[in-house]
Order: sequence, then structure tokens, then C-alpha cells
Amino acid sequence: MPHETREPPFDPRAAGWKPLPAEDYPALIGPFWAKREPGELKRWRYGFLAEKRHANIGGVVHGGMLMSFADDMLGMAVWESAGRKPCTTVQLNTHFISPARIGDFVESRAEVMRATRTVVFVRGMLVVGDRTVVSADGVWKILGA
Repeated sequence: MPHETREPPFDPRAAGWKPLPAEDYPALIGPFWAKREPGELKRWRYGFLAEKRHANIGGVVHGGMLMSFADDMLGMAVWESAGRKPCTTVQLNTHFISPARIGDFVESRAEVMRATRTVVFVRGMLVVGDRTVVSADGVWKILGA
């Protein structure tokens, strides 16, 4: 019988990621991790390590978990764009491209497409390495604007 070798599980902290402080719902489904992108733009990257508790009956990461993560992380890009003012999701469109599996480190990449005084339009992807898992876009309302 051939000897099976397994890659060690991904360690976000060892890879330079920092845990995001969380309470309430994000604390239940996290932890989420953050890391500054190198280069000129210095955007934030966010990720989570898919655990067994994130799985659906089919053994892959539940779509609701992926949608929750996309909502929170696109919202973080909006929050930064809006000068760290409180914002809320008005619309979130998600497209499931491929499954995320237990043990995968799922990262978000977000881009603000347009910001007005009251709303922000954003799009992004959830990826595992070079593989797209989810594409998403949405509209956020800047509260109090």
C-alpha cells in the first residue's frame, strides 16, 4: 500500500495573517483573518479557514457560510471606502463557481466600483488559491448619509 502524505493544515498566523476582532454573528462563524496586500494599493485581504462546522450535507462549505463571508468582507471594503462610516447591505448577488472544501483557506478580494454620498457599489470574489469559489457584487447604503 503506498504511503499517503498529507499537507499540513494552513496556518494563517504563520503566513502573516492577523485575526480580526469579532463579536456577535461574525464571532460564531469565524475567526476571520486580515492581511495587507503588498504594493501600491495596499488593499486589505480577508480570509477564513474552512472547518468541519462550515460544511453542508455534501461535505463542502455551505453556501450560506460563503455568502455570510462575502457580505462581511465586501462590507469591509465599503466601510473603508466610506471613510469608516457605518454601512449596511442593500443588495448582494452571489454566484457559486466551485466548491470550497474543509481545510481550504478562503480569501476575499473586493473592489469598490463606485461610491456616491449615500451608496457604494462593490464587487469581489472568494478564492482558494487561484480557483474562484464565489463571485459577488452588491450595493451598500452609508448609514446617516
